[in-house]
Amino acid sequence: MKSPTANSVASWWALSEPDLLKVLDATSVGLSTAEAARRLTEAGPNTLSDRATPVWLRLLVSRFTSPLVLILIVAAGVSLAVREWLDAWIVLGIVVLTAVLSFAQEYRAAAAVQALRQRVAVSAQVLRDGGMQKLPVESIVPGDIVELSAGSLVPADARVLEARDCYVSQAMLTGEALPVAKQPGECAGGASLAQRDNSVFLGTSVRSGWARVIVVETGMRTVFGGIAERLRRRPLETEFELGLRRLGNFLVRLMLTVVIVVLAANIVLHRPMIDTLLFAAALAVGLSPELLPAILTVTLSHGARALAREGVIVKRLNAIENLGSMDVLCTDKTGTLTHGVIALDSAVDPVGGASKEVLHFATMNAVMQAGIHNALDDAIKERAAADGIKVEASGKIGEIPFDFQRRRLGIVARVAGGEAVLVTKGAVPNMLEACSRVSTAAGDAAMDDARKEDALARFVAWSEQGYRVLALARRTVDVRDRYEAHDEIDMTLIGFLLFFDAPEPQVAATLAGLQALGVQVKIVTGDNRYVARHVARSIGMPVQEEMTGETLRQLNNDALWHRASRTTLFAEIEPNQKERIITALRHAGHVVGFLGDGINDAPALHAADVGISVDTAVDVAKDAADFVLLRHDLDVIRKGIDEGRRTFANTIKYIFIATSGNFGNMLSMAAASLFLPFLPLLAKQILLNNFLGDVPSLGIATDRVDDEWRNTPHRWDIGLIRRAMLTFGLTSSLFDLITFVTLLSLAGTSEETFRTGWFVESLLTELWVLLVLRTCRTFYRSRPGRILLATSLVMTFVALALPYSVAASWFGFVALSWTTIATVTLIALLFVATCEAIKRPVYRHLADIGGGRRPPGRHP
Repeated sequence: MKSPTANSVASWWALSEPDLLKVLDATSVGLSTAEAARRLTEAGPNTLSDRATPVWLRLLVSRFTSPLVLILIVAAGVSLAVREWLDAWIVLGIVVLTAVLSFAQEYRAAAAVQALRQRVAVSAQVLRDGGMQKLPVESIVPGDIVELSAGSLVPADARVLEARDCYVSQAMLTGEALPVAKQPGECAGGASLAQRDNSVFLGTSVRSGWARVIVVETGMRTVFGGIAERLRRRPLETEFELGLRRLGNFLVRLMLTVVIVVLAANIVLHRPMIDTLLFAAALAVGLSPELLPAILTVTLSHGARALAREGVIVKRLNAIENLGSMDVLCTDKTGTLTHGVIALDSAVDPVGGASKEVLHFATMNAVMQAGIHNALDDAIKERAAADGIKVEASGKIGEIPFDFQRRRLGIVARVAGGEAVLVTKGAVPNMLEACSRVSTAAGDAAMDDARKEDALARFVAWSEQGYRVLALARRTVDVRDRYEAHDEIDMTLIGFLLFFDAPEPQVAATLAGLQALGVQVKIVTGDNRYVARHVARSIGMPVQEEMTGETLRQLNNDALWHRASRTTLFAEIEPNQKERIITALRHAGHVVGFLGDGINDAPALHAADVGISVDTAVDVAKDAADFVLLRHDLDVIRKGIDEGRRTFANTIKYIFIATSGNFGNMLSMAAASLFLPFLPLLAKQILLNNFLGDVPSLGIATDRVDDEWRNTPHRWDIGLIRRAMLTFGLTSSLFDLITFVTLLSLAGTSEETFRTGWFVESLLTELWVLLVLRTCRTFYRSRPGRILLATSLVMTFVALALPYSVAASWFGFVALSWTTIATVTLIALLFVATCEAIKRPVYRHLADIGGGRRPPGRHP
């Protein structure tokens, strides 16, 4: 039989179960490890990304696919063709050495980050070798048996073999707003995606219940894979990525202008074509911060490892920069502002008296419900065990899953006497809407306005004391196959459940620390306003303004954008409203972080600049997050912000220094090539200068960062980068002019002496100014990192020794007189001193990117 992994299985939702198993060459007890390995080799990993090419090979190839590098390679090839052997091999050698150095740094960084990501990779329960195993979703193959439960991401397209109250959210594929029930059986061959209630699909998620499914299609053969380019939700461009793109566009325009002018002028001046082509290409490479990808990767991976030591796993590297830029953090209160240990304080009747009956029915609801695992049900079961109440799940008949419109969850079970009873618990106002009667000591009575007002008053009073309150109701029903939300009518209110989660007193210090870092914390919770206000007051958190979900529904986007920044407490919020709040805050100019762990938090996590979840969260939330916390603690986020700012600062340092130095040197060379009777530097000398100057830059990833960068959120400002580039670049060009005049008087007509002297001066200025421009303080008051300092000193020695070495003749250098060496060294020192003097006015503009807001409407 042909392997089922070779081709897609046609109309698999219409096959009978025995026929499907036969086509897949599978059984209901799953595959063996050996067979799964064989199928994985044939079908490929269960992923939507192309992993056929090894990561190391893709990285290595990318080093040589830059247009600038390709121009150099072509030009060197032309040199080989005309027998300029040494020049061609030197140019190629420097290109290869630069590429290999950046590849080695990036590969090590990528490997380290991948190892960290594996700690929070999404997995699935798969039946292999006759037993359930927790396996990465990438290893799932057609024919695998997978168990799904509430909160699970569906890892592949599959047929349902068994199901209990299984509801799946598949709006991303079908547009259906509410979860869809899934059950075994067959569907018509022409059934639409929405009509295939016996199938689950990759990318959807289980809202409630349990199912056992057999995988039919994986990876790009799934429905989601087939329309991935249209439906895949790409991560939003981060603030840092947006800044990089704008910087890249600016540098490309500048580079093309300089190169075209130089190339045209040298052709008009009848300079040698090969030398001119190599010179122009080398200018382009010299003007671009070509090590920026490697610097970014190394810096970000260093930050990822540092965050991992603090208990934060980074899933998306570029988000580290946003973490440092974040100025608003939205979070629920449970587990962050409170202990996160919820206990059932009491189960009471409608007038507040302790009730064993209420606890018994609540235990039935908690034990039998098949929805998402939650702390409230755990608290009910713990209290029932302590009070000796036992309930068996075998008496369950059906379930009405929880949803955020009803805010209720009901189960149907047999009770003593054999009758079927619907027992529902949920938010008090929503439960009162479903109740027409109330239980009293004298029996059931009508739920009149007075009794409803009394119930609401008790609810408010308990909530203001910090209790989370749920109502419980029951109703006798007929036995049937399925129950719907409309069955929750004419119910009898039997009591209330009072839960308590003590506020975390230590969090006040963390909030003060976040405020000192310029980060405002906002509470976004589904709990009622009274409990949320009590928690905020208990931890000393000032509440400027409150907003409820009902108020939010009445606001249009413009009104919400204006009010969101002023609001500290959002209560009684529905899941879809969280995304609106995040979007409004971003539109108002904030860099927004969102901490969520629930099944409905994924949209808000996607919408936030910084999506944060926890290791104990449901798969849907972890998959959507940029960061996963190994412990639910706001202080961990505070440390992460500090690391994000360090990473941002070190990246910006390289951009400031590289663009300023490269612009000045290349501008000088471009101008000199137009007026000197010879090329000021040969292409191989430009590339060598660029390479040696970039070596210390790799140490920026571990450089120390001044407090000025850590204490406030920083933002991208292309204007500031442009000012720094022009200020320091033009200053560099001025000193280059002084160097030209000096060298022409010292070297006379010797092209080699001129080039050697300028090479040494240019390299010394690039190495030394790095130590000055890396800090906005006086340079000797900010100690550089050890790697940065050591490599700068080593390269300084190389710059001074190179003209006297064996390699000098390879690059066209000659030995300089001590007078010339002393002169160019003095010019380099004067340039560095000048940069130290003029950097204060430039760096004063750090306020422009520190604590500033994103201009409204300019975010992606």
